[in-house]
Formats: sequence, C-alpha cells, structure tokens
Amino acid sequence: MKKLIPSYVRVPLLFAVVFAALEYFIDSGDRPAFIKFPMVALFLGVFLFLLIAIEIVIDAVDKVTYHLLTEEQKKQLAEAQTVSFTESKWYQNIVTKLTRSKEIEREEDIMLEHDYDGIKELDNVLPPWWVYLFYGTIIFALVYLVRFHVMNEYDQEQEFKNEVALAELEKSKMPKDAAEEVSYETVVVLTDATSLAKGKEIFTNACAACHKADGGGLVGPNLTDKHWINGGGIKNVFKLISEGSKNNPSMVAWKANLSSKDIQSVASYVLSLQGSNPPGGKPAEGEIWVETAEAAPAATAAVDSTKVEAPAGK
Repeated sequence: MKKLIPSYVRVPLLFAVVFAALEYFIDSGDRPAFIKFPMVALFLGVFLFLLIAIEIVIDAVDKVTYHLLTEEQKKQLAEAQTVSFTESKWYQNIVTKLTRSKEIEREEDIMLEHDYDGIKELDNVLPPWWVYLFYGTIIFALVYLVRFHVMNEYDQEQEFKNEVALAELEKSKMPKDAAEEVSYETVVVLTDATSLAKGKEIFTNACAACHKADGGGLVGPNLTDKHWINGGGIKNVFKLISEGSKNNPSMVAWKANLSSKDIQSVASYVLSLQGSNPPGGKPAEGEIWVETAEAAPAATAAVDSTKVEAPAGK
C-alpha cells in the first residue's frame, strides 16, 4: 500500500541522520569516524542492513493486510491511490530475491502438515539478507581472531596507552600557566631520571624515524657527536626543536604539538646522548661546538653558552 514517505526516501534519510550524528559526536580528529574507527563502519553497515530488512518486513505485512481485504475494499483502495513505488515490478523482483518467500497464492506448496487449532505453519527458507549478514559476522570474527589473537596487532592495554598519549598531547596544547612555561632564556639542562625518561619516550615516538632510536642519525644528522649544524647547547637545541630548522624543512617545529616542558625534556635527552657513539652512526656534520657553563642568576636559571667555533648544531 502507498505510504506518505516512500521507502527509497525514508531509508537514505534515516541512514544519513545516524551517519551525521556519529560524525558529530565522535571526535575522530582530521579523519571521518567511520574510517578511523572500524567499529563505526561496522555499525553503519549493520544499521543499513536492518533498515532494509525492516522495510522488507513492512512491505510483507502490507501485502498480507492487503490480501485480507475484501474485493470491495481493494477496489476502494485502488481508486483512492495510484500505484506506489513498492508495487512496481522491479521493486517486487528485488524483494523476492532478498526474501525468497512464496507468494500468498502459492503458499500451499510450502505448507507443513501439522495443524494446531487451525493454525498452519509455512516452511519458508531463511531470507538471504539474514543469511549473508550471518556469514558476515563469521568473516568479521575470523578477521578479528587473526588480527588480535594471531598477529597480536595491539591489545586493550596498548589501546589504552595510545589514548592516554593522545589525551596528553591534547592537554599539552591547552593554555599553560606562565609559571610552568619554559623559554629560550630560561631553559636549563634537566638531569633527573624522570625528565630524561620522558624525553626518551617522546624522542622514540617523534624523532627516531629521522635520527634513529640511538641518535646515530638516519635522514637526520648524528646527535651523539660534538658536531652541530644549527648550534649546540641546551638553548640552541631547545630552539631548534621548538621552531624547526630553516636549513632543513624535514626538521619541523614541534611547539604546536609539545609543551615547552616536554621540549626541554627532549632537548635534555638529546644532549645526554653526547659521546655514546652508537655503532653504525652517520659521519659528523657541521662544526664542533664547545659550551662553557657559568654560574647564572637564580632568577633566570639560565646557562651561559659560548660558541668558540663556527655554528654547527643539528
């Protein structure tokens, strides 16, 4: 029977509303939620399947209701409405393929013999859409099993750590208390184990791709020798990490992603690599930098660095 809003309008509209709601409420950064989070894509797929299945069931109920009408009522209904979309031939073919159900006129072919108080049972096959959805869950389970229990891609603990790291990164972008800020003028070398461990963690995640995990250099220069391209010492290294290098576009500015405290920790860790001389390190680049530390006023807690040769920091 004809509906106020046809199914070919209702289904896409409902799907679009749910899709837009998920994209709005799920924080997925610069990528769509259904791409960044596979479970969102799975949910949308299942939701679309269910929408189509509900439409098929509603159409089937309409058919049964229509056949229960008397001839006079059918005639009156036909006069009151034109042929609807759900009564079109190609739509009926699609419904038939998705349900494989027998027409009401041919139900005697699949009628079971047992009769309970005048109620008879039909032996219809399972709807193909339901069967395919069931197969889909099996495929999903197999992929999940291989991905997380055979290949051990990541577990819940690692996922938690990744989320905590992202939260810390977002937190670092928030406005800081002026007392907690570190600048080029006030930065000093940190030597405590906690700060160096923090610097090592950030270095491993953000810098090792260019400088290697041991600082021996890959795309970027070797950080373990005394030669520097952009000036050595805590101040120059802090400034280079914070603002990036004008000489090398690969060395980008990290001040938008890391707090000044974190940059200080990374710079201190880089300086702690001096003299480690890891095997396979790149040849020295730049000039030798010699730093002399003198007593600094307590108000600034700064280190007075003096360059004795041409600038050569990394």
